[in-house]
Amino acid sequence: MRGDVSIPGSKSHTIRAVAISSVADGVSTIGAPLVSEDALSALGAAVALGAEIERGDDGAWVVGGTSGRLRDPGAVVDMGNSGTALRLFTALAATADFPVAFDGDESLRTRPLEPLIAALERLGAAFFCDGGRCPVTVRGPVRGGDTTIDAVSSQFLSALLIALPLVDGDSRVSVERLNERPYVEMTLDWLRFSGVDVSFSGDMDIFEIRGGFRYPAFERVVPGDFSTASFPLALVSILGGELFLGNLDFDDHQGDKAVFDYFERMGVEVERRSGGVLVRSSGRLKGGEFDLNATPDALPIMAVAGAFAEGETLLFNCPQARIKETDRISAMAAALRSMEASVEELPDGLRIRGGGVKGAEVDSLGDHRIAMSFTVAGLAAEGATTILNADAASVTYPAFYDDIRRLGADIRLEG
Repeated sequence: MRGDVSIPGSKSHTIRAVAISSVADGVSTIGAPLVSEDALSALGAAVALGAEIERGDDGAWVVGGTSGRLRDPGAVVDMGNSGTALRLFTALAATADFPVAFDGDESLRTRPLEPLIAALERLGAAFFCDGGRCPVTVRGPVRGGDTTIDAVSSQFLSALLIALPLVDGDSRVSVERLNERPYVEMTLDWLRFSGVDVSFSGDMDIFEIRGGFRYPAFERVVPGDFSTASFPLALVSILGGELFLGNLDFDDHQGDKAVFDYFERMGVEVERRSGGVLVRSSGRLKGGEFDLNATPDALPIMAVAGAFAEGETLLFNCPQARIKETDRISAMAAALRSMEASVEELPDGLRIRGGGVKGAEVDSLGDHRIAMSFTVAGLAAEGATTILNADAASVTYPAFYDDIRRLGADIRLEG
């Protein structure tokens, strides 16, 4: 396999940019945003809460902010399948003095909100929901004070950090545990960029946020998404060849850039260049042990890589992978077994014995990362593979199938 792929914009950066611009003063410009289902759900929430959106000629999103004064949407805000957008906009809605109702698709209704609800209730918000999940209604306004957050998902803490600068009074947030630290560092990068007064302890167990802030308008270009890059990276690593992945900045705070380090440890040659990275592989990977606490989104594709590697691969310390779009630990174990891989499901990860897989019918369960991971597995498998709900890839990588077909992949989309 040889060629090049330009990696689309980061979903995490795009959603943070939309959330912050929606409450900013004046007009912000988001350059090179990821145009995907999750990002559009965030954009829809911003509009429902009073922001004005225009599309620039260059593909940028031009956002007229609300100056922190949200508008009553007058209807349920549909968040689609986006857990990140749901959590960020739930916290922002808690700064308003009217109720805001959120809902989403069947998958989003399984995603927990309890830690965020508990943290915001301590600051004066009221919530109405069943079991701490969508559909949920929040009524504020919250005010500054002391609260505690269980950041089993980093999104709960990021939501607080973005919303609390807007409220009256200063806040102190105690963090009981923190998973996915790099995503919080990404949020802090956005806060520093915006001029928010926030301080925190070295191990991020205490945050202090100055209230009464108004986000300024901004212009910022969304960097390429390292989570998305992991799929063409894995494909060339397993099949062998040389591939240039463009639009990647290794100085960015995205934690999933560590996936390139993981594949280097598995025997892949990675050459970082200006504007991207050149990947060379012999197609022979070696297994290893990988702590995925900071990069739980990498679990599906790392599990596929482990199935083709020599020896055993252990993926561990990522129990939060069970509360993503699906229980990714259980889903990956079941689907890989259907392809005759040797997999042991662990409470916090997977143990995979390599040797390759055989083609089978697998269901993505509507999870974009599982759909793309099994596309990679199917292309390297012995025999044909059918992936149900393969169109879930559009959540973060709308051009995924076009890009890999351009590299020579034999894929047929049906339905």
